[in-house]
Amino acid sequence: MQRVERTFAGRRLVIETGRMAKQAAGAALVTFGETMVLAAVSVSETVSTLPFFPLTVEYKERTYAAGKIPGGFIKREGRPQDAEILSARIIDRSIRPLFPEGFKNEVQVFVYVISADQQNDADVLALVATSFALNASKIPFLGLIGGARVGRVQGKWVLNPTFQQLEYTDLDLVVAGSRDSIVMVEGGALEVSEEDVVDALQIAHGGIRELIAAQEELLRQLPPVTKMSWTRPEPPPGLETRVTALANGRIREAINLQDKHSRIDAVARVKREITDELLADFPDNQRDIIALVGDAEYHALREQVLQTGRRVDNRTAREIRPIAIDIGVLPRAHGSALFTRGQTQALVAVTLGTANDVQRLDTIDEAGETTKSFMLHYNFPPFSTGEVRPVRGTSRREIGHGHLAERALQGVLPSFDDFPYTIRIVSDVLESNGSSSMASVCGGSLALFDAGVPMRAAVAGVAMGLIKEGTRYAVLSDILGTEDHLGDMDFKVAGTERGITSIQMDIKVEGLDVSIMKEALAQAREGRLHILGVMRQAIAAPRPDLSPYAPRIVTMNISPEKIGDLIGPKGKTIRGIQDETGAELTVDDTGLVTIAAVGGEAMERARQMVQALTAEPVVGETYEGTVKSTTPFGAFIEILPGTEALLHISEMRWGRTDKTEDVVKRGDRVRVKLIDRDERGRLRLSMKALQPKPEGYDEGNGSRQPAERAAGGGGEGDGEDRDEGHARRGGGTRARSPRASSRRRE
Repeated sequence: MQRVERTFAGRRLVIETGRMAKQAAGAALVTFGETMVLAAVSVSETVSTLPFFPLTVEYKERTYAAGKIPGGFIKREGRPQDAEILSARIIDRSIRPLFPEGFKNEVQVFVYVISADQQNDADVLALVATSFALNASKIPFLGLIGGARVGRVQGKWVLNPTFQQLEYTDLDLVVAGSRDSIVMVEGGALEVSEEDVVDALQIAHGGIRELIAAQEELLRQLPPVTKMSWTRPEPPPGLETRVTALANGRIREAINLQDKHSRIDAVARVKREITDELLADFPDNQRDIIALVGDAEYHALREQVLQTGRRVDNRTAREIRPIAIDIGVLPRAHGSALFTRGQTQALVAVTLGTANDVQRLDTIDEAGETTKSFMLHYNFPPFSTGEVRPVRGTSRREIGHGHLAERALQGVLPSFDDFPYTIRIVSDVLESNGSSSMASVCGGSLALFDAGVPMRAAVAGVAMGLIKEGTRYAVLSDILGTEDHLGDMDFKVAGTERGITSIQMDIKVEGLDVSIMKEALAQAREGRLHILGVMRQAIAAPRPDLSPYAPRIVTMNISPEKIGDLIGPKGKTIRGIQDETGAELTVDDTGLVTIAAVGGEAMERARQMVQALTAEPVVGETYEGTVKSTTPFGAFIEILPGTEALLHISEMRWGRTDKTEDVVKRGDRVRVKLIDRDERGRLRLSMKALQPKPEGYDEGNGSRQPAERAAGGGGEGDGEDRDEGHARRGGGTRARSPRASSRRRE
């Protein structure tokens, strides 16, 4: 076993090989803190007949890594979760450009997260482990790479921030690169500037160089590895010259047709004609002919852009395709928009739900279950490109594009406390000819405005491309599908007028200099502002009111001690409120009650019922209560559900009351005022406090009579005796107060 150990970003980093997965072509174990990642790579000895390089990356988080057992009935890890697929895509996009052109042997990369300290993310460690495993194997690979995450906490850059630090960062950027250049970027931000992104890239690149140095040190400990022999297919002599002669002019004319499908059909027809002509002389080289004709299209497009500055649809490098926007196209959706840019179109719908609609996630990165209250789901059906292909569930590409668009919008949404709705966006791509994910961002922002979601700002996105030949290059705004396929870069940037909220870069060359990325970011801002201007003309701000079909949500706080009263035995009480009103209620451990209902009347009725169940009596307030029982010294009145208080006989009316039943009887509804709550929580009520005091009323006698009669000793003595009797009965009443408490607990 060989290993290197050093300090990276303030924590212990270990890279080792030779201890695990020794029968794989190459393997590496990377430990950072107490998070451990194992990468193993293997390669087929036979050359694939597929027209592309067959690379597969699998990223699996073992739940034992965090000391957990998987949820569900089977209790076993199943299909990859979205987070695992996104991590696998990061690895794939980082390493795919670095396999030599023409190498077609199938390669598999397996990454297992086998220990998770719930502080350090494993995705960037997986890049390091994969890089070393490939370079230590017999698989041909064009050099070492590293991966680092960059955040900014309280204005300071942090390399590989912990999960806790990421909660306070305004930028989360994952960068992969070689010693000299950057090969992949993925991240989200809270409206940061282009200059800040460039600074973050440079910070990350410095960390990447440290990681590459550690890998180089470990490689020196290993015996030299012999790379597997492979031969790049070469066409027979003379074939390339013939293809060039036949394709010149014809390919260029075909690729410059404005309409996508006309262009595709014309290019396909020219390729077919050239292939048929050449098969007469080269009958055994059909595959070589097809590859060379494809190369002719590749070179024709690139040379045209570099020489003339004009693209296949006659746009300049900075020009954005025409945009059309329709708002509120779906009458029953809570918000909707149809966004069309050129031949790319996305139908986007927003649905507002309640706290019960949140997505629950069981991951190894958090202590316990986490939830998501915002989701964006992206769908890419085959008809969007005029194709016929099997539909077998959500693809990895759809998950990746949806996550990118979700990140772009998430940073400008109101907090859940301010807008307690679960928000789901669905983007159905109806046409695609370049950057459907950025169309989903624009459509999502418009649909959120249409739904009345109080977003901080509108968000737009644009995809940037690159054509690079030697020292010549051109950065292209709003690329077409052809420019993506035949170009060198797909650089997607989304954000507001203030700054960037989401970014993703893939390249097809060995790497890019930061200066080119800086230029691309500046040009992307220019395009983004143009798109935002068009969007503003369609809808400038969120609608002031929600859709009439969206639920209305109010929140109220109750005492945590009252949660049991609201829920009731086995949930009977809260279910009863929901059944009676049609509203949906949730309550958390802090006493926050969320009430959602489509109709305002249902919501208000539910709110009143909750308030009645959980309200605390307030001295000085008036209540309408029910007489629950009577005694010689007064009556017990239920002023709130489960809360009873004493109405003393002396407080029933002005003047003498000899018998409680003369004023109130069991079952009567009476209006009373709460006049006292003592230090032990005992409540006293009054009816006479709500009645006007009779004119000439004598406080001492308790009756309406002439003053000289009231001065008589007998009358005054009787009054004092009655007061003393009330005091004694009052003592008895206080002894009964636990009875009221017992009823409240029920």
